[in-house]
Amino acid sequence: MAQDIFERIKKDRGPIGIHAKESHGYFTFPKLEGDIGPHMIFRGKKRLNWSLNNYLGLANHPEVRKADTDGAAQFGLAAPMGARMMSGNSNYHEQLENELSAFVGKEDTILCNFGYQAMVSAIDCLVDRRDVIVYDAESHACILDGVRLHMGKRYVFKHNDVEDCEKQLQRATKLVEETGGGILVITEGVFGMRGDQGKLKEIVDLKKKFNFRLFVDDAHGIGTLGATGAGTGEEQGCQDGVDVYFGTFAKSFALVGGFISSEEQVVEYLRYNMRSQIFAKALPLPLVYGALKRLELMRTQPQFKEKLWTITNALQSGLKEAGFEIGPTDSCVTPVYMNGSIPESTNLIFDLRENYNIFCSMVVYPVVPKGMIILRLIPTAVHTMEDVQYTIESFSKIVGKLKAGEYMSDKIASV
Repeated sequence: MAQDIFERIKKDRGPIGIHAKESHGYFTFPKLEGDIGPHMIFRGKKRLNWSLNNYLGLANHPEVRKADTDGAAQFGLAAPMGARMMSGNSNYHEQLENELSAFVGKEDTILCNFGYQAMVSAIDCLVDRRDVIVYDAESHACILDGVRLHMGKRYVFKHNDVEDCEKQLQRATKLVEETGGGILVITEGVFGMRGDQGKLKEIVDLKKKFNFRLFVDDAHGIGTLGATGAGTGEEQGCQDGVDVYFGTFAKSFALVGGFISSEEQVVEYLRYNMRSQIFAKALPLPLVYGALKRLELMRTQPQFKEKLWTITNALQSGLKEAGFEIGPTDSCVTPVYMNGSIPESTNLIFDLRENYNIFCSMVVYPVVPKGMIILRLIPTAVHTMEDVQYTIESFSKIVGKLKAGEYMSDKIASV
């Protein structure tokens, strides 16, 4: 007898969905209101916010706001009306692609409507059933979904373990010698949960032993790392060894969209074969116009990145001096590790938001192992030293309560 799909869904809500009724609108799907910045309104009260991907503070920069306004007034959100291959191309799209190519040191670039969608579609486009994918175990969900589409073999290596990566490359090499395919290695410039940089330089060095191409998702690296802000490859001095470079507009650019940069013929192939772009409406012109202004500021105003790292270094060093474990992060992503159950973590976050007026993201099982709590802080160039000091003082108080068992309860705090 056939099963009713809806009945199965109603019984199995998923590991996070099972908490939807008690968490929706507070722990999940919260609403932050007001101008994007370090202080926003949550449920009617101003909170110190560490949960926005606005690294360089460009979201409310007056020149950026003017560019966004001018772009909307000049073009409207409908333009260009169509997929780029058919009727949706523009001089502005091509200008942004050219400027991004120069910024990250690649021959050509293709703009993408959404970063997540682009990564999934690019992986699907670049490999066929004869090829083998080798990827980091802690890759972002968009990479994992792209890998799942691959009809050929894939091998996963332990997170940032170069020796294991080499082992998987040995397996992959043996297989492609039989299939006549190639090898695509996929990793991240910065891992968004731990904040540690990918071992790009070491992986690039493996090209001396193996024949493969390297695809790097640098969502958290673009704009924040490297002498010019061109990302993790520039930071590690191996950008030339990154064959396919992906950047998103959702972090440092404080926008929507993304881009993929590579050799000219590779980008041309993506432009004519990447299904998510061929069959989707082009990135709206106001967003392209706004991205051009953001890229200009990123290139010409290094003080934004300098201020970001002043805040980042103060936050991370202050947390460590206060006895907190922040793991191996060597980026702006700042995870604070604590031990506790899911009920404890929800009560802790409730206390932090309601009594200390601090809003940050909470990460618990199944994203991390049971018994672990991660409070993830995303510093920006528009945070202040006062914000940093207040946060460290507040965290010291809540971790004391956590250790004293004050958050122990089978009941999630009432929201």
